[in-house]
Amino acid sequence: MSAVTADAAPTKPRLGGKVIFASAIGTTVEWYDFLLYGSAAALVFGKVFFTSSTPLTGTMLAFATYGVGFLARPFGGVIFGHYGDRVGRKTILTISMLIMGVATFLIGVLPTYSQAGIAAPIMLVILRLAQGFGLGGQWGGAILMSAEFGDAKRRGLWTGFTQAGGGFGNFLATLVLAILAATLKPEDFLAWGWRIPFLLSVVLIVIGLWVRASLEETPVFEAALEAAQAHSAPVLETLKRRPWQVVLGGGLKFGENISFYLMTAFGITYITEMLHLSRSVALNGVLVGAALGALTMPLWGWLSDRIGRRPVYGFGAAGLIVWAFAFYPLLETRSPALIILAMAVGVTVHSAMNGPQGAFIAELFPTRIRYSGASLCYQVTSIVGGSWAPLISLALFKHYHSSLPISIYLAGSCAVSFVAVLLAKETKGLTFAQIDAEG
Repeated sequence: MSAVTADAAPTKPRLGGKVIFASAIGTTVEWYDFLLYGSAAALVFGKVFFTSSTPLTGTMLAFATYGVGFLARPFGGVIFGHYGDRVGRKTILTISMLIMGVATFLIGVLPTYSQAGIAAPIMLVILRLAQGFGLGGQWGGAILMSAEFGDAKRRGLWTGFTQAGGGFGNFLATLVLAILAATLKPEDFLAWGWRIPFLLSVVLIVIGLWVRASLEETPVFEAALEAAQAHSAPVLETLKRRPWQVVLGGGLKFGENISFYLMTAFGITYITEMLHLSRSVALNGVLVGAALGALTMPLWGWLSDRIGRRPVYGFGAAGLIVWAFAFYPLLETRSPALIILAMAVGVTVHSAMNGPQGAFIAELFPTRIRYSGASLCYQVTSIVGGSWAPLISLALFKHYHSSLPISIYLAGSCAVSFVAVLLAKETKGLTFAQIDAEG
């Protein structure tokens, strides 16, 4: 089978639906685990694992451990990307899910600071590193499974569904926390209620492993492997052959990454710690935003198949540059309805970047280095992007006692992505055979 026939041949509808579901459910599991930590860091971990600190300092320390997970993601991306380009996408995805799932479950059974002292936050950091390492290999593989099984005309839609799995994972994590926060007494929530969402991740992991076990390797990768042997060092090959694409992909990711965490993880902290509103108000706002994000990502991906990746992505970046200066003032009204509005509009506009992102970044690289290239763009950016965004925002608020610097920070990050869109070439409609022919 040649690369051309592998890319051009349409996938059977039944197999296509199976691939989309498998990719989306895996992404749901991974992001449920990873984003659950962010919500828990905002609501619980400062009080449970850093009890000797003042409330704001405890929250900052909790977000520092949150950022540690992002530091591990590039290592996971490099290692899993290496083997994903050498042995295939399917096996690597399964391994990354197991690492992520075990780490999340173990967080749910950790002793608190009052029970184990300094050993408790140390174990928390180790498990957060494991989470980040597992997630580092997840995104590239999941996106490539849906992108490489599909054809060029539907690639944005297919990968948009995979991206929506992340939004749905955020929705599930927030939903479970919202239910617990609304039904448990505050002391019970802090004592044991927060553990339940981490333990429930086992159910999602079993479902994800069962679905992914029935998948085949992508025909595009198999055809590329038949045509030529795998690179011995695909990551180095990526940096050698496509350095500009790595920079562009990282730029595309930069604003999307920072803006998401400033509106969700830090948004929860801002509502509960700075505005002194209830956990339920904060979680309900994020819940609505997560639902709309998950629903609209495939639509934005579909639109990028019609009018192009650049106009859709550019709209998302430009829209958030504007909305950044409305988002926090709306939260400061302390009106639950306006808080929901701020989250709903913010995350929906954000999805205009997130929806077509998988296809856009995948189309920057040829098949034999695509896993490595996509993972580098996505995961390395997280070190200077979303990893420290909540912590930086807390520091800005602590220094200036105003949300305006945070809005400027959010808008500036999206300006970077907007510039990347302007510099990038349009990739809509390109077959992987055409991309591979470019070298």
